[in-house]
Amino acid sequence: MEYRRLGSTGMYVSEISYGNWITHGSQVEADAAIKCVKTALDCGITTFDTADVYAGTRAEKVLGKALKGVRRESYELFTKVYWPTGPGKNDRGLSRKHIIESCNASLKRLQTDHIDLYQMHRFDFETPLEESLNAFDDLIRAGKVHYIGFSEWTASQIAAALKIQDAKGYNRFVSSQPQYSALWRVIEAEVVPLSQKEGIGQIVWSPMAQGVLTGKYLPGKKPPAGSRATDKKGGAGMISKWMKDDVLTAVQNLKPIADQAGLTMSQLSVAWVLQNPNVSSAIVGATKPSQVKENVKAAGVKLDAETMRAIDKALGNLPEKDPAQNISPNPRA
Repeated sequence: MEYRRLGSTGMYVSEISYGNWITHGSQVEADAAIKCVKTALDCGITTFDTADVYAGTRAEKVLGKALKGVRRESYELFTKVYWPTGPGKNDRGLSRKHIIESCNASLKRLQTDHIDLYQMHRFDFETPLEESLNAFDDLIRAGKVHYIGFSEWTASQIAAALKIQDAKGYNRFVSSQPQYSALWRVIEAEVVPLSQKEGIGQIVWSPMAQGVLTGKYLPGKKPPAGSRATDKKGGAGMISKWMKDDVLTAVQNLKPIADQAGLTMSQLSVAWVLQNPNVSSAIVGATKPSQVKENVKAAGVKLDAETMRAIDKALGNLPEKDPAQNISPNPRA
């Protein structure tokens, strides 16, 4: 495993992070999830990412149980707040009330006294930005949170937040958690340049494009039984945008490139996002330990310029690059 600094901070994170978005508490049983976490630790992964909303708060509980007994200083624990965690009007968003209450609830579920990185899971159009930033700053000052970040914000939203943080003397954002893969490149034009300038590192999710870049989905063929594309509770809706023959055919053209590099297609897709110097870590999920062992082999891989060009040629105009695709719900979810 290789390690990188999170943005301009002094904290290091593993190049491969373990995430439990649609696995823990929903797609796999707790025992299997715990085995995956133990394998991740054995493989040198020190960074674990979750969110209060995952599996209706169950994901945090499973991760907390899996990490119980592990020396707290030996890993970095990330979680998020924004999406609904209950039926009430205040059980969502980035109001001071919900941020503080959600943080306290996450700490209990994760069985810890602090969160290494607390993230605003989307931009909240219904709460004054200064209110949200002040609450996050208070959590740092209270010792409940070490660093703060956001997920899926636009460059203009990031810039507005940094301006307030600097003017008020608040702790600054140090991380961005966007979707990023060889097929989804919407952060490259605006978010990455701003982040590089401001000392913000990317912790990217779905580097395998919800599994499409693994090559297991074939053009003209039904998705394999038990795969994400067939699981309505496990991301079938999100993956549907890639389940087109032109995309699946192009992805198959990546196989000889991966073979030439001595990598599986999964490893190639994770290694690709890690070539971006602004990426601090790539989040991978797993339903079984063998997947963890395969994915960690992407750490430390250097893809030469010829390989990167070959990937671009194979995918052609299919990758999404429009910054406007980076959106948060308005009104809030």
